[in-house]
Amino acid sequence: MIRVAVTSRSFSRHPVLRRELLARYPDAVFNDSGLVLAGNALIGFLDGHDKAITGLEKLDASVFAALPKLKIVSKYGVGFDMIDLAAMAKAGVRLGWTGGTNKRSVAELVIALAIGLLRHIPESSCALQAGAWPQFPGRQLSDRVVGIVGCGHVGKDVSLLLRSFGCRVLAHDIRDFPDFYKRHGVEPAGLEKLLRESDVVTLHLPLDASTRIILSAERLGLMKREAILINAARGGLVDEQALKAMLKSGRLAGAAFDVFAEEPPVDLELARLPNFIATPHIGGAAEEAALAMGRAAINGLEDNRIPEPGVYPEGY
Repeated sequence: MIRVAVTSRSFSRHPVLRRELLARYPDAVFNDSGLVLAGNALIGFLDGHDKAITGLEKLDASVFAALPKLKIVSKYGVGFDMIDLAAMAKAGVRLGWTGGTNKRSVAELVIALAIGLLRHIPESSCALQAGAWPQFPGRQLSDRVVGIVGCGHVGKDVSLLLRSFGCRVLAHDIRDFPDFYKRHGVEPAGLEKLLRESDVVTLHLPLDASTRIILSAERLGLMKREAILINAARGGLVDEQALKAMLKSGRLAGAAFDVFAEEPPVDLELARLPNFIATPHIGGAAEEAALAMGRAAINGLEDNRIPEPGVYPEGY
């Protein structure tokens, strides 16, 4: 009998996904504790299982070494920065992963955050609720210059949505997508040029050694004073302390983060700034995305591969 364990709390709470997984694996077990599993608790939950569906749990060499029976890990969601892929391959554990399953959900959130910042929507709402009636002068997203840092599944989808707003779209990526850029009028650009010219900068990168704090204080300083920054990708891409100082001083007009270096964030001073919008990692939380990610994870229990740098998963 093949034993399956689901560590992801989001998957475990979803009645449709539970039902569909149990139809294939009647003895599957779920993380109904409501707790993030880590270390010995994670190992204990997965012990004795052949396959697992994981979400934001950290899987490193020590976890794989302690779970010799575990042969397949299928990812609920598209990010794999929580998995030590080299250690996974060395342990002979196969990965089930499908990119882009939540791209429209994240892309729509990016558009919502951009408009929310440009039109001061959260600030206006809070002021009205406090009994005031300010009318903050805002700006339209239409015809702005938008810089997309990372033009993978989500970055491409953001660029498609921006076409309706008549935006000039710049894109920076370590890979080149000439056919896509030409077809959709996207301009490839170096990172520094993109930061200098964009009214809106949105990040769509994985988190690894090459991207950690990619927006350092120095690079943040290249942005226009009236520009806004959006991060709905991964926490740790931005120097949050430098960003906070720039927002407080007015050196940068605004920022919106769905992800943080530490989650939940400890530095609530940043989250409470009037020109900052904070959301609790909800980019892929649309119902349609949850179903797509969950069904991909279920399929990944059967359709999977040993991680291989430069080949699988995409971006590894």
